[in-house]
Amino acid sequence: MAQRADAVKQSAASQANRLGYMALIAGWLIPGAGHLMLRRWGRGALVLASITCMFVLGMMMGARLYAPNTADLLDMLGFLGDLGSGLLYLVGHGLGFGQAPVQVVTADYGAKFVVVAGLLNLISAVDAHSIAVGRKP
Repeated sequence: MAQRADAVKQSAASQANRLGYMALIAGWLIPGAGHLMLRRWGRGALVLASITCMFVLGMMMGARLYAPNTADLLDMLGFLGDLGSGLLYLVGHGLGFGQAPVQVVTADYGAKFVVVAGLLNLISAVDAHSIAVGRKP
């Protein structure tokens, strides 16, 4: 009996871990998707709307998207921040947004909007993981 109970507990923990990693990856790729997977509709919609708006506003301000390089530490950190936006960054970079030379004063503010949107998305994805594995109610 005790062995069966232990096996059930272990199976449940394994399933929670898989769900946690799925929520983490989905939350990184699409802002709010991790919370939506967990049926946290309000939080998921709020994360999706706020991070997408921050990214789009940053791009409208003329932000430059950082590309992967090893020349400058700040450029590498900017790239990691941008990459945190998941598909928003990958699609934007793939379509060539943010590649033109900076010509407006607001572009620096826009770049910060995009980096912060990525960092907030990473925090949100980790939050969805913590909820899925039971570390957070």
